[in-house]
Amino acid sequence: MTVVTHEPNLQEIHDFLVELAKKAGEMALAANPSTLTTDSKKNSSDLVTETDQAIEKMVYTALKAKYVNYEFLGEETYQPGMKLTDAPTFICDPIDGTINFVHGFPNVCISLGFTLRKKPVVGVIYNPFQHRMFTAIRGRGAYLNLTTRLPLKAFPEPLMGLTSALVAVEWGSDRSGRNWDTKYKTFRRLAGSAEDGGAMVHSLRCMGSAALNFCAVAAGYVDAYWEGGCWAWDVAAGWIILEEAGGIVVDANPGNWEPTVDGRKYLAIRAAPSGQKEIIEELWSNVVGTYDYTS
Repeated sequence: MTVVTHEPNLQEIHDFLVELAKKAGEMALAANPSTLTTDSKKNSSDLVTETDQAIEKMVYTALKAKYVNYEFLGEETYQPGMKLTDAPTFICDPIDGTINFVHGFPNVCISLGFTLRKKPVVGVIYNPFQHRMFTAIRGRGAYLNLTTRLPLKAFPEPLMGLTSALVAVEWGSDRSGRNWDTKYKTFRRLAGSAEDGGAMVHSLRCMGSAALNFCAVAAGYVDAYWEGGCWAWDVAAGWIILEEAGGIVVDANPGNWEPTVDGRKYLAIRAAPSGQKEIIEELWSNVVGTYDYTS
């Protein structure tokens, strides 16, 4: 394991990740993916393209050349048993939203995070199809396109509970078993009417990218994002962007206020002058079952 002998230059790392994200965006824009030529990893909803692999190779090669002693955790090079450690670590999802990518749905991004002692400290998320880049450095705020401070509203409204909340969710690629039951039963509870015991949220939004869902909460146009099943590379960059925008992350399972980046269960809440704790507890009260990703 790499030993940290000095604190990394976070501004330098941020600026380099921005450069890599722009290059990755050019690669994604130049690609011509198709559902007919895309490979499946686990099933028909867990996809990988040559562009995913090419972008991660480009990012890995560039980072290892510049930061030879730092660790790297990437979606396409991940092997079972690999763990996030205390060492300085770059975390890469070359294309978050691959299903969107192959269908031409423009909610697609590259997500680049950097962690110290397992905590995200730099995040860069770039959607080249919509020319939107979200960035953050620990203690220095979060930004859209490097200049607009997040959240987008200077004075966010209080969170008034689930009945006035827009909540992001994702179906994921696991479509059977205990975690699947927890997911779809909770979706029904959140969306259902009060007469049927539901929370009657304003609506649920499934946009196809965990990283961009975190950014939507950071920007403030989504109130909460409840997720189980994604990975560290899906959330590391978005986590620090959200925190620097005044939001908070807790566990998707009720009761855990101290989630881990690689814990695979997340509840993200936007910045608000009041109501964050209350809406977390209200959402937790509507979770049907619990997620278990220990196996």
